[in-house]
Amino acid sequence: MVNNHKQKLVSFYERHKRMPTYTEMMKLFGYRSKNAVFKLVAKLEEAGIVAKDHLGRLLPTNSFNEVPLLGLVKAGFPSMVEEEQNDTMSLDDFLIQKKESTYILEVDGDSMIDAHIKPGDLVIAERTEQAKDGQIVIAEVDGEFTMKYFRQTGNKTWLEPANKKYKPIYPENDLKITAIVKGVIRKY
Repeated sequence: MVNNHKQKLVSFYERHKRMPTYTEMMKLFGYRSKNAVFKLVAKLEEAGIVAKDHLGRLLPTNSFNEVPLLGLVKAGFPSMVEEEQNDTMSLDDFLIQKKESTYILEVDGDSMIDAHIKPGDLVIAERTEQAKDGQIVIAEVDGEFTMKYFRQTGNKTWLEPANKKYKPIYPENDLKITAIVKGVIRKY
């Protein structure tokens, strides 16, 4: 019962980009009273499907973003794929550890193509001012932003592209790390 209601709420949310009002939920679920909706909302809240803000308005939870996790697929020799749902996972939770300091950028340019980051990809970046040698960073160099490998040997730091067509960047004045790249999203 709860899963059926969740599917209807998710469908409504995807169509309208907002949660339904209690009156809309009466119609959505075929209830004749708001009291029945209040009881349902309490069950959905207890199940972690919805939450409420400080004004009592409904909010979607991470469960709205869950995608079925069906199992493993071989990347080597072909084998049968068992299509049974093992679990679900929230892509938000999988891709983003620190929501408050995370943002997404669209890639423009091919200087990181050998790191499998192509023009049009989205990169998930986490704000930080420090990086380790070899991490892919978003950096401000002499007043301009770029995405490259961060390199450091002793006191010497530079940015290295992942494309032989480009040369490493040795900052003339200032190199400021603004974020590290945590993931790449690509649609086919």
